[in-house]
Amino acid sequence: MAQPIRRILIVGGGTAGWMAAAALQRTLGPHARVTLVESDDIGIVGVGEATVPPIRDFNSLIGLDEAEFMRETRATLKLGILFRDWGKLGSAYAHPFGTFGPGPTLGDFNQVWLNQNSAGAPTDLWDYSVCARAMAAGKAGARDPDPRSPLHTLFTAYHFDAGLYARYLRRVCEGRGVERVEGKVVEVVQRPDDGFIESVTLEDGRSLSADLFIDCSGFRGLLIEGALKAGYEDWSHWLPVDRAMAVPCTRVGPATPYTTSTALEAGWQWRIELQHRTGNGYVYCSDHIDDDRARETLLANLDGEPLAEPRPLRFVTGRRRKYWDRNVVALGLSSGFIEPLESTSIHLVQSGIYRLLQHFPDMDFSPVNIDTYNTRLGREVELVRDFVILHYHATRRDDSPFWRQVAAMPVPDSLSERVEIFRDRGMLFQVHADEYFSQGSWMAVMYGQGITPRAASPLYAWRDAERTAAGLRQLSEGLSRAVEALPAHEDYLKARGMWGADA
Repeated sequence: MAQPIRRILIVGGGTAGWMAAAALQRTLGPHARVTLVESDDIGIVGVGEATVPPIRDFNSLIGLDEAEFMRETRATLKLGILFRDWGKLGSAYAHPFGTFGPGPTLGDFNQVWLNQNSAGAPTDLWDYSVCARAMAAGKAGARDPDPRSPLHTLFTAYHFDAGLYARYLRRVCEGRGVERVEGKVVEVVQRPDDGFIESVTLEDGRSLSADLFIDCSGFRGLLIEGALKAGYEDWSHWLPVDRAMAVPCTRVGPATPYTTSTALEAGWQWRIELQHRTGNGYVYCSDHIDDDRARETLLANLDGEPLAEPRPLRFVTGRRRKYWDRNVVALGLSSGFIEPLESTSIHLVQSGIYRLLQHFPDMDFSPVNIDTYNTRLGREVELVRDFVILHYHATRRDDSPFWRQVAAMPVPDSLSERVEIFRDRGMLFQVHADEYFSQGSWMAVMYGQGITPRAASPLYAWRDAERTAAGLRQLSEGLSRAVEALPAHEDYLKARGMWGADA
């Protein structure tokens, strides 16, 4: 019988490192020693972060109290993303969480709605999303577990300060027995016979050994790339933005329960409202704008006073060819990077952790197990990639060289096939069980950016038009009443003890 893993070393802290530490400690308990090494001298990429609803499951897995977590990280709720100027200048649409239509799944609502509109009774798609309505009203609340309730599909995620989240998780982890070692890794020692990592050496000469290593060292990929040469798959020909400027500013007015993404001349700008400040950033393509002009553009578009100098970030969109190689698993930026347009960075860390737990090794490090992990996670990341590319592919903007480039660029076959069947007959589908983005998400972006189906499925032409219209009207009115009864976003957080005293 193979020997169990007893020692785990996480190289690098930040959000990814401490999420991994929290999940491994919570799952393995006393059966394995979890150690994290990080250096205070090495900065982390920690700006205001937007997340997606599965973060709730992760926080529950590691046993966090929601109110305490929100106070500690100055978090607000997020119901979706508001996209401005993406389809064309002056346009706006919401990508809300939850679903369009009744029930916990999309079902055939898209075809019902499309057929009704084709029959000459047009209605607004977003009237049938409780999250979209709550976004517009600045409201928030708890999801109702009763599937008959209009609030059953009120799914929420969080905006939080990623630096505060990492520090909070560190306190939680250290309180539960995770050992933190302060130090900078200067050498990686590999076994001569098979290349497995044996230990890392710190600047002061200390050596840290382990059975399993988790690489959370950021873009440099100290273990997965620096030592093991896992390789990198470059996707910048599909996602050419390669830089970002980030800056916090003072918050003006009540915190909005959604992220805002505004398309600009050479990329897009995020706006994320936390309890104590607003996070802002310009994600752009350096082929079309230089850093100085990007900085000026970002500062000119703030709605509050800047609280720091803009921080530059450079990246190449893509992924490691292997996320797990020998006894090293890469998480976070060391595993790859997809721009934060749909708030998937933390979600992919979470997904990598979940799959590691599902495929947790013993000392034999089965190649079959490792290959399956890499295949599953790689497929999920590619599906996220396609969804992000869709936003650029579906633009109708031609007002700058950048937008003309992305509108005309070739896209992966997996994306073009999905767009063409939707354009032909409004068909939505998920290609794999590991796919995160739902049919409702694809529906929001494609309709929101002007991709209009040629026709609905003919099966829906036989439905009674008056009865269908009455059902849609009843659904819309029910959602309207439910949202009207919700409290304002900040009022809800304060009433539930989620608002920090000094925010």
